[in-house]
Parts: sequence; structure tokens; C-alpha cells
Amino acid sequence: MILAPLVNSSGDSSSEVDSSSWAAAAAAAIMSSPTTGSPVENVSSYYDDVIASTMTSGGGSTARTTAALDYDDLPMDMRFNDSHVIGISVYSCLMIISAIGNTTVLRLLLRRKSNSSRPRINWMLIHLAIADLLVTFLMMPMEIGWLVTVSWVAGDAMCRIMSFFRMFGLCLSSNILICISVDRYHAVKRPLSMLDVDKRGKWMLIVAWCVSFACSAPQSIVFHVEAHPDYPWYEQCVTFNTFSSVTHERIYAVFGMITMYWIPFIVIIYTYTSIIVEMYKRSRSTTTGIRRSSLGFLGRARVRTLKMTIIIVLVFFVCWTPYYVMSLWYWIDHRTAKNVDQRIQKALFLFACTNSCMNPIVYGAFNIRKGNKVTRNWDIHTLK
Repeated sequence: MILAPLVNSSGDSSSEVDSSSWAAAAAAAIMSSPTTGSPVENVSSYYDDVIASTMTSGGGSTARTTAALDYDDLPMDMRFNDSHVIGISVYSCLMIISAIGNTTVLRLLLRRKSNSSRPRINWMLIHLAIADLLVTFLMMPMEIGWLVTVSWVAGDAMCRIMSFFRMFGLCLSSNILICISVDRYHAVKRPLSMLDVDKRGKWMLIVAWCVSFACSAPQSIVFHVEAHPDYPWYEQCVTFNTFSSVTHERIYAVFGMITMYWIPFIVIIYTYTSIIVEMYKRSRSTTTGIRRSSLGFLGRARVRTLKMTIIIVLVFFVCWTPYYVMSLWYWIDHRTAKNVDQRIQKALFLFACTNSCMNPIVYGAFNIRKGNKVTRNWDIHTLK
């Protein structure tokens, strides 16, 4: 992966790393999909370092000869090994789980769409399932194929196209979560503003798709195929030679972190916290004169929403935070970050992909219900 220890010409860990190669590697890690098993991230670190060393030496034959390692002397991450087998197995399991979960949710939602009292929220859940299926059937198979081939063998055009989709599905999923959070916020906090709610919901979804496209489009420009300077047959889809300075790379990295993590996380925290506070205030202010059964309903409704809120926040936090903590660690002190055990790094980055598996479980469990009378009343009065 990008944060793997670089390897110098002798096969040992490099003690001094060119800043431009590390920055390019970090930018690729942050703005590409937060995946772990893809060997491109391991290889590109070594690859970028070799190119940087060659360019620094003026392209002299000494540097090129020194970098020309025998295959057996290459670092393990540049060859198919046991870690790739594990990565393929994990991605395959995630792909199966996500495919079953999201297709099931999508099928149930489409079946209930016409008869539902909540067509707006159901449409948002449909779009969420579609976004997760983009991750499932585009990004995950690509990662599996990349693990199998180790080098990039699909050409420059496919490198740019797949780099776009690696980010698009994940970004769209996060933006749909924002739409759902904002919709729930208005339904509870501002019920009088729900007159044109269906129209507003459609516009929010349109904006979510457009923003996701705009945020992902730079991927097709940043990523490209370059051949190894000493192994012309060995090509990788990398970001090297794209940015003119480290500052530009960092701006791009921060942009990705804000759009994919901080904005969705802040919106989710704010909206659902506001919902809980508002429901608590209403339950206290309407205590007098309300029947015991109604009080029980309000209590159950509040507890159910509280549970859903906690799970939503925890799932998003657990899935995305490890990836960005590691990325921040790299930007703050890459010398110590690169020494983190590769198995730990892979385990941390893998959490980001699990978000596509967890979304159908969380939203399906709390929104696709053939519930009893209490649940139906909750759907009509609180979630409509």
C-alpha cells in the first residue's frame, strides 16, 4: 500500500525518502478508494522512489543499474505472495456480503415503493443501495484483479476510468447519507417546511450525484499509467509526475479528506443529535394529558431513533476513521507512519470498504420493516 516502507536498490528499507515520491504516494492513498489489498499502493511507493532517485541523479546509468534488481530481490509487495491471497479472500467475502445485502434491500424497496407511505425516504435508500452496489461491482472486482496481476495490465484509459469509479461510489454513498440525515432533520425539527418535501428530496439526490461526479472527476486526471524505468514491461496506475509541488498534493489530499469524511461525519452528528434533542423536548412538553399508551409509544419511538442514531454514527466512524487517522499520521510524521506493520495497515484500511456492507444492514433493519401498529404509527408521524 502507499504507506508501505520504501525499498532501495539493495532491497533494504530506505532511510532517506524523496519527499515528492512520498507525497505522490500519499495523495494516491487519500484520493483513491480507501482500500488495503491493492498492490499498486505497495508497488507505487517503491516505484515512485526509484523514479525520483533516477531523476535526481540526472538519469545516469549508475542509478539505473543500481535500481535494476533481479526478480527474486524485489520486495515481497512487488510479487504475488501470501498477503495477496489473503487480500483476495477478504475482498471476495466483502463483495459477496455487500452484493447480497444491497440487492436484497434494493429489491424490497422497489417492491414497496408504490405502496409505501414514505416514498421519499425509500427513494433515498434505493440510491444508497445503488451507490454501494457501484462499490461492490466496480471497485471490489478491480481490487481483486489488481491483487492477482500485481502490476497494472489494463492500459492507461482503464486506469483513469477505474480511478474515477473507485472514488465515485464511495463519495456517492457518503453524500446519500447526508441527504437522509438532512431529510430526517427537516421532518422532525421543521415539520411545517415539509410541503414541498418530495421535490426537495429529488433535488438533494440530484445534487448528491452531481457533487460526487465533480469530486471524483479529478481522479481520471491525477492517475495515469507509467512504466518502471528499469522494467519497461512493469506498469502501474500511479499519481507520480502529476503535481508540480508537494503543496498541491497536500491540497488535493485535504480536499479528499474533507469531502469523503469530515463533511458527512459532521452533518450526520449534527442532524441526528438535533433529532434526539428535539424528540426529548417534545416528549417532556406533551406529558400532561397524554394517555399512558401514548407515553409508552413516545418512549419506544425515542429509544428506537436513539438506537438507530448511535449505530449510524458508529458504523460511519468505525469504517472511515482508521483510514484517515493513518493518513493524517503519514502527513504529520511519515517516518514513523511508514514503519507500522503492513498487516496492521491493511486491517485498518479495509474498514472503509466494509461501510458498503454495513449500510444495507443498518438502514434495512430500521427502515424496511413489516412492523406492528407502533412501527407504522412511528413511520407516519415521525419519519414521513
